[in-house]
This record gives sequence, structure tokens and C-alpha cells, in this order.
Amino acid sequence: MSCQLRVLGCSGGIGGDNRTTAFLLNQHVLIDAGTGVGDLQHAELLAIDHVFLTHAHLDHIACLPLLLDSVVGSRTEPIYVHASAQTIDLLRKHVFNWLIWPDFSTIPSVEQPSLIFVEHELGQPCQVGELCITPLPAIHTIPAVAFLLSSDSASIVFSGDTIGGDEFWCAVNQIDNLQALIIETAFADKEHAIADAAKHLCSSTLAEQLQQWRGGAEVLITHLKPADSELTIREVLQLDHLHPIRRLLQGEIIEF
Repeated sequence: MSCQLRVLGCSGGIGGDNRTTAFLLNQHVLIDAGTGVGDLQHAELLAIDHVFLTHAHLDHIACLPLLLDSVVGSRTEPIYVHASAQTIDLLRKHVFNWLIWPDFSTIPSVEQPSLIFVEHELGQPCQVGELCITPLPAIHTIPAVAFLLSSDSASIVFSGDTIGGDEFWCAVNQIDNLQALIIETAFADKEHAIADAAKHLCSSTLAEQLQQWRGGAEVLITHLKPADSELTIREVLQLDHLHPIRRLLQGEIIEF
């Protein structure tokens, strides 16, 4: 059975039509919860049962607190938020702390919460219906993961925010049914120093990282900063002629 990945947001910033990172899998699963979630209708929000987070940076979690607030009282079951132990700790301390936002893991009660955290570990698959979601290694400024999204017939890798790294490519190179690699390239090369400091890819470092990949699946570029998105894509296409590369588009649907 095929799965459907709907791109709610794939920008590295906001403004105009730009929405930050969020993907909807088969109506019931979110991969990250950036501002793209805000475009969903209330009935679509109610259908979300699971949220898988790559890391705790605001552009990837901005709508998670608002999602919970929007559906509390309208659902009989909690929303399960899957993340690393470090990410869960950050969310508990800095978001769901009754200062920034209520602690929905205790609302309406500890016995019947609206939010349940589920700790995941690298390489440990999680089966959600017809989907299998596996955290992969990623290197960023805070603890982060990538995700392998698998159906019965094909797989997609989403890098999250990362500079790549040997462990990431080792994991990706073992996937024999990869249909698409969604990988971030936040900056153009003129911001190389900022990209390195923030542990994001820029055009040239993406080209360097792709040299470690032995696959031939489509490469979809995400997390482009709005001000330089066209420049960054032009640079990427100029630097890499070995892989089928294009920009990931907000609103597109990928069947796999």
C-alpha cells in the first residue's frame, strides 16, 4: 500500500507564502510541526494522532503547542509526540512548562493527558499503521535526527537540519528502495561561515556531502532561506551534475 507525504511547509523562514518545516503523512502523522501546520483545517488537525520531531528548534515545533491547544477537548485520545530524550527534555523545560505554554501532558488530567511523549532511539523503527518511521543520525547545533519514512514499496529520507556526516550517509547508503532524499540546504555560499556555525548545509557543502552518497534517487532541496532561495538553488545545480536535484515545493504531494 502506498503512502502519501504532503508538504505543508519546507522553507527556512517566513514571510509571504513561506511556511517552515512540516510534513503530513497519510492524514494522521506529522513530521515536524513548523508554521505549515497552521494552514490545516480544524478537521485535519483533529485527525493528527502522531508527531515525529527531528529536533526542538522553533521553526520545527512552532505549531505543536498551538495544535494541542486547538484540539484539546475535541479528541478522546492523546496526541503522541515522538522525539529523542534530549528533545523531549527541551520541550518539557522550555515550552510545556506553564510559563511559555501549558503542560498538555497533564491536561485535562495526568491520567488522561492530551499529550504523551514517546522517546525514540536511533535506528529503532516505529510502526504507525502502514508506515514505518526510523530515526537516523544527524549533526546539528542541538540533538537532532533525520527520518527514514518507509511504506511497503518505497522509502523517503528526510534529513531534518544537519550538516550530514559519515553516520548519516552510512545509514542512507544501506537503503535499497529509496525513492527520494529530502535534504536541507539553508544558505547560499556567500553565507558559508554562518552555515558552518549554525551547522546547516550551504550549496558547496551539500555538493561535498553528496559525494558520500552511492544512490541515485531524486534529491529534493528543503529549508532554503527565503531571501536567497533562488540563488542557492542555482548554485546547487551548478555544483552537482551527478544527481537529479530539484527544489521541494510547498503544497506538493509525494506518493511512495
